[in-house]
Amino acid sequence: MITAIVLISAAADRIPETAQEIADIDGVSQVYSCAGDVDLIAIVRVASHEDLAALIPAKISKVDGVVNTDTHIAFRSYSSADTGTAFELGIESA
Repeated sequence: MITAIVLISAAADRIPETAQEIADIDGVSQVYSCAGDVDLIAIVRVASHEDLAALIPAKISKVDGVVNTDTHIAFRSYSSADTGTAFELGIESA
């Protein structure tokens, strides 16, 4: 499974509608509205790079209100639970 984080600039007057349309696309697991340099962040999970290549330009970029996208592919996932477990490896209790 490939996870990508898609940073999306959107037309200010269409942010809620744009976010919902993106959230309804197969392969998009979450969409967040946010403050900062971008308006929306979409988390995309697909089976292959080909699926990702088709999803971003053919679907997400075509949603009314999307001005620009910037895609980042995730290599590894870290969570606070994973980090805690990693630090416990090799530690033996006496």
